[in-house]
This record gives sequence, C-alpha cells and structure tokens, in this order.
Amino acid sequence: MEKLNTDIAETVRERIPAQRVALVHDWLTGMRGGEMVLEELCRMFPEADLFTLIHIPGRVSKLIENRLISESPIARLPFGRRWFRVYLPLFPMAIESFDLNGYDLVISTSHCVAKGVIPAPNALHVAYIHTPMRYVWDLRSDYIGPKKLKSPARAIAGIAAHYLRSWDVSSSARVDEFVANSNWVSSRIKKYYRRDASVVYPPVSIERFSPGNGGGGYFLIVSALVPYKRVDIAIEAFSRLRKKLVVVGDGPERHRLKHLAGSNVKFTGSVSSEDLVELYRNSEALIYPGIEDFGIVLVEAQACGRPVIAFKGGGALETVISDGDKLTGVFFTEQSSQSLIDTLTDFEPHRYDPAVIRSNAERFKRERFLTEMTDLICKAWHVNSSC
Repeated sequence: MEKLNTDIAETVRERIPAQRVALVHDWLTGMRGGEMVLEELCRMFPEADLFTLIHIPGRVSKLIENRLISESPIARLPFGRRWFRVYLPLFPMAIESFDLNGYDLVISTSHCVAKGVIPAPNALHVAYIHTPMRYVWDLRSDYIGPKKLKSPARAIAGIAAHYLRSWDVSSSARVDEFVANSNWVSSRIKKYYRRDASVVYPPVSIERFSPGNGGGGYFLIVSALVPYKRVDIAIEAFSRLRKKLVVVGDGPERHRLKHLAGSNVKFTGSVSSEDLVELYRNSEALIYPGIEDFGIVLVEAQACGRPVIAFKGGGALETVISDGDKLTGVFFTEQSSQSLIDTLTDFEPHRYDPAVIRSNAERFKRERFLTEMTDLICKAWHVNSSC
C-alpha cells in the first residue's frame, strides 16, 4: 500500500506541479463517504496541509491524521467539538478565517461550508461537492420545519437559513472548478449556484468485498439513522410484511425507529468492517428508501453481488441497473411503505446474477477516481502540454 501511495503521489506531482497544496474539509469526526474522498486526495497530495472546522483525533484514518491539520475557531468555543452543529450560523465566518495565502492549489471537499474558503488571489480552487448544504436548500423542512422546531426557534432558524443560503450562493464565486459526486448533485449545483460541474464518482474500495449468494434469510439496511434517509418507510413496510430486516447504523432517529419496529426488525448499531461485509454477502437484498446524493453503500452491496431495492431518485439512478439483461436491482416509485411493500411482493431473487452485479460495482473503483481527478485538476491547472 505504501508503494502504491508513493506511485500515485509521483504521478500527480509530475502532472500537477503545485508548490503548496491545501485540502479543506468540513469536519473530521468519523470515516464516511466524504472522508473516503479526502483520503484519496491525501494519497494524491501527501504533503498537503489540511484545514477543517473541527477535528476529533482518532476518528479518521491514519492517512488523514498524519498531516498538519488546522482547526477553525469553532473548536475553541464551549463544547465546540462535541456540539459543533449548534454553531452552524458561525460556520461561514469560521471557514473564511483560514489564511491560505501561499497555497497555489486549494481543493475543498464540501457538503456544508468548505467550498466557501477564501483562496489566495492567484490560486486554483477546485471544489468537490458531495451536496449543496442540505439544511438550507432542498431538505430545510426536515431540519427546521414545524415537526422539528417550535415557533420561536423555527423563526430564528429561518433567519439563519436565509443568511446561509445567501452566503452559500455568493461564496460559490470563489470556486474555479466545481466537481460533483453524481449527475444528481451536478444538477443541483446548476440550480442553486448557476455553475456547471464535472462529475467524478466517489471512490469505493471494491477490493474489500467479494460476491455472496444471499441465503441469510434477511434484508439489509446500512444507513445513518437520520430523518432524510427515510428508514421509517422500510421499518413500517417490513413490520407489516413480517419479513426479517437487519438495520446497521446509528443516529438520533434510532429510538423512534425502534419504537415503530416489530420483533422481526433487528438493530445492530455500528459494526466492524468485517462483519459488514458478511452482512452484505448473506442478505437477500439491500433496502434503500432515501434519496442519496451518490450512495456508497449501494455500490458496496453490489460489490458483494447482492441486488438493491431502492427508491427511484437521486444517485441510485446512476449506480443501480433496473432493466435490460444486466440487472442489479429494482426501484420503487413512491417514497411510501406501500410502494416498497408492492415492490417486495414482486421481488424475485433468482433474477439476479451475483457476478453481473459485482461487475457493475467495479465501475466505481478507487483507481478510476484517482485517474479522473488527476486529469480534471491537470486540465484546470493548464501548466504543461501533457495535460
């Protein structure tokens, strides 16, 4: 692995001879899809400095930890690392506080405010966008709607959201090159920022997984337990059907979801990487009821040869094949338990070939991400003829 990282860095250095590189990430509190992208960027630019709102040591990979990490003033506020989200209205000021003078290449990876960093006047700023800020755009009602906040708090949150939307749009002018993690996200960048974005799918560690044949007698959900993932749809559907469902993941919705669930629904919380692979391999299918920007777990399930039953929307439309002779899953068309029940009733596992499903997942391997990101940054850099 160390030699591979060295080879990657040497290739990138030959094509993109930036003297100083800054990586900017929203926050470092755990390893999820965004951090997997950041990890690959760290391989590409091993000497880059890293800037983030807050960093909880030990929560991300050694590859990320082993570099100079600068935190924003948010980390020094009372309970700033533990309850940093309560300081959301201060995030724009915090991300703008970083002094990036002297860096000639800035790469931000953003689902919140990282893309709003202020680069040096002559620097190239490439922004990899996982999603425009959900809390203030398409999912704002899920976070500050009447069901979530009472009137006084909702009014204050509404004012803050208005300010954040204005800042989000104006700060997009600081980006030279937008990169989206899916066509779905690219269309939202166009809608909210009026900017075009290239698409480079996130890296998935396909080599960690191997095809299984199911047979475990259960369906699987792998998800953070938060409102927009719509795990409640699956809980209701499986409680009515009395089919076995295993839910992997944790989050603020766990208590409410357990209250909705029947005895046929099992919550595991977080599991090890090894256990997750086995859960994928032995499942009948992965259930995905939310609208995801890309959805790495959909690809992971397919890397294990298992089909996906997903809501027809978002990034799932780009990773799951539901027609033709190379099927990897099926969609349900309404975000409701009844629509999922109808799809489950007609679901025929024997229609799906694990080898075909695995082949589809290999489109998203990390080598493709490294090649495409290098080509894109090289083209934007406009330095040598090999670009």
